Amino acid sequence: MDIRAIAMGIAFCLMWSSAFTSARVIVEYAPPLTALAVRFLISGLVGVAIAAALGQSARLTRLQWSGVVIFGLCQNALYLGFNFVAMQTVDASFAAIVASTLPLLVAFAGWAFLGNRPRPLAMAGLAAGFAGVAIIMGARLSGGIDVMGAAFCGVGVIALTIATMAVRGASSGGNVLMIVGLQMLVGSAVLWIPALALETPQITWNWQLGVAFAYTVLVPGLLATWIWFLLVGRVGMVKAATFHFINPFFGVAIAAALLGEVVTALDLLGVAIIAAGILAVQLSKA
Repeated sequence: MDIRAIAMGIAFCLMWSSAFTSARVIVEYAPPLTALAVRFLISGLVGVAIAAALGQSARLTRLQWSGVVIFGLCQNALYLGFNFVAMQTVDASFAAIVASTLPLLVAFAGWAFLGNRPRPLAMAGLAAGFAGVAIIMGARLSGGIDVMGAAFCGVGVIALTIATMAVRGASSGGNVLMIVGLQMLVGSAVLWIPALALETPQITWNWQLGVAFAYTVLVPGLLATWIWFLLVGRVGMVKAATFHFINPFFGVAIAAALLGEVVTALDLLGVAIIAAGILAVQLSKA
């Protein structure tokens, strides 16, 4: 874990956490699934074009193609699809907090389904992380949060957990930017089906939508994904996932600063407990 890897990890977390705020702006003015399908179409075409210009090939290994399909379906179509729909009724900070539990869910799934035996520190981290989620959920539910929106956030992060566990090693073998672009095109193709079936393309055009959409396409969409693949290839999944412990703080802070969302003392307590849990899980693996 050198200085370059640390800078990449922090940059990824800032971009990844800011995506919830830009998504919250987008769904105020455009249908969520249609906006997301267009976003991935543009990001995917740009990524593939840049990769081809750099000499990268679409001749991928079977493992890489499997990563393209699974990542495109589970992360882009299911995870982000459910989150975009959810953020019509829930705060960006809440969606960011739920999504930040990814390392906890990956560790739990490894223990429950793959027979991995977690160390005591990891078990304590899992317990702390889920306790932090319970604190936040209890406070939000008592404050009148939309239950369906919260459920969509939960389903989304489960889909992201499946994607994370299924595509380990998919970034090996080179052509990383080509893989990033292709998996976005897969996500766009899948999302167009429910978008055309369920949504009416009523869009309120203004500068807020333009800025949020352009930012989402280029920064969290393309740049952050590319950096994440490079980071995993540089330091491995376990060390890369350690950076997720700062995502709850970034997600809440960005939403509060740019959208004026109210953050309560219980939210901050829950975020701190979740972050400590994520850090404990990753340190136990290290």
